Amino acid sequence: MRVVVAGGAGFLGSHLCERLLAGGAEVICVDNFLTGRPENVDPLRALDGFRMLRRDVTGPVDVAGPVDTVVHLASPASPVDYRALPLETLAVGAWGTRRLLELARRKGARFVLASTSEVYGDPQVHPQPEGYWGHVNPVGPRSMYDEAKRFAEALTTAHRATHGTRTGIVRIFNTYGPRMRADDGRVVPTFITQALRGRPVTVAGDGSQTRSLCYVDDLVGGLVRMLDAEHPGPVNLGSPRELSVLELARLVVGLCGEQVPIVFVPRPPDDPSVRRPDVTLADEVLDWRPAVDLADGLARTVGWFRERAAGPPPTLVPRQSGAPRSWAGGG
Repeated sequence: MRVVVAGGAGFLGSHLCERLLAGGAEVICVDNFLTGRPENVDPLRALDGFRMLRRDVTGPVDVAGPVDTVVHLASPASPVDYRALPLETLAVGAWGTRRLLELARRKGARFVLASTSEVYGDPQVHPQPEGYWGHVNPVGPRSMYDEAKRFAEALTTAHRATHGTRTGIVRIFNTYGPRMRADDGRVVPTFITQALRGRPVTVAGDGSQTRSLCYVDDLVGGLVRMLDAEHPGPVNLGSPRELSVLELARLVVGLCGEQVPIVFVPRPPDDPSVRRPDVTLADEVLDWRPAVDLADGLARTVGWFRERAAGPPPTLVPRQSGAPRSWAGGG
């Protein structure tokens, strides 16, 4: 099997490339390293089944030879990244999705879009089933990411209806694990990095807002099952275990073993109050459910960050002079 993974040098993408290679697939990783990192895939370059293409998927994308599956993970995915790169985020959701759909159509390949729980916005239905249409602010501070993914879902659906492209959509809920950037603004790396550096752990609002966290190995397992399926989706992938952000902060501080205070900071606009997937459909059509316990997964993640705590945090790759603004990095 030959698989194109757009955004393959990002956090999720690199884990997916690794899993596919371990299963015997040939992997063509496409990324421009705007938010993805070369070091995420450097260990894979020596493998015969791995090929790296530095490309902007908002431009023409072609791959020589047959392709069985195209996976679209290319997008800034953290609040820090998509707020710094709003036009790029919208471009990869629109033009990047179209280019990759066209590639899949030409090759007769299965296409799987990695969408997000953010399409549900600040939900008024809890937990969130795939049939819920969401509660999203289209002009708010998160709108560039929310609406890029919502448009990508609509375009994927239209391509299937118009051209018969074998598409699938997964909606990925909060995922954590090794290879997250320390500075990407998401809650787990932020709490871990603060605690390991002996700094106060900053909780937004009163910390009563909830999240459901899925370890990356589990999430990638669900993605692989979706690649092998023919279900059009959308299918939620995430953990059904819900906890408050304050509970998470206390758990992380305990696992880090540092005596640091928890402090409260203003809550950002449009921050979801609750977030938990209904994963009934994933169980039924993919025979998938997460297995890694939260404390175990967080301990593994803390260990990974601890090994790298001495060095400076990685940053976004600066845009080269004259480079187009329509980048499509791997988040």
